[in-house]
Amino acid sequence: MKGVLYPAKILILIFLIGCSNNNTSGSRAKAIEEIKKAEKDFAQMASEKGIAESFWYYADSNAVIRRKNDSLIHGKEQIRHFYLDSFYLTARVVWSPDFADVSEDGTLGYTYGKYTWSIPDSNGKISEFKGIFHTVWKKQNDGSWKYVWD
Repeated sequence: MKGVLYPAKILILIFLIGCSNNNTSGSRAKAIEEIKKAEKDFAQMASEKGIAESFWYYADSNAVIRRKNDSLIHGKEQIRHFYLDSFYLTARVVWSPDFADVSEDGTLGYTYGKYTWSIPDSNGKISEFKGIFHTVWKKQNDGSWKYVWD
């Protein structure tokens, strides 16, 4: 009798683990879509309300960005201050995620894709700079996503 029950217990355990993994993959898929949406909303805000405002709004309180000459700018307020420079007040940036993924527990994720900066000179001539971005996202206590690295 024991020999019959033992395999049944194993099958039940395998079934429960399988159900758990399916739920996890559904949660991960949902988190990936949330991150993609956050990235797109971030880019839209940059277009509508300005670069400084969007980079401040979507930054985690401990966010870090790497910019000119590998300089690191730490924290929301310093990031806003960086982008309030007159150089960025006339610039425009557009980007879109090509890929997103999230950790198994759904609390950290990342995106990457292409960006284009458009910067007018003093005569109004526009220079464009293109590249690839990589952003690391952290789920906040309120369920929103903020970047911790850009």
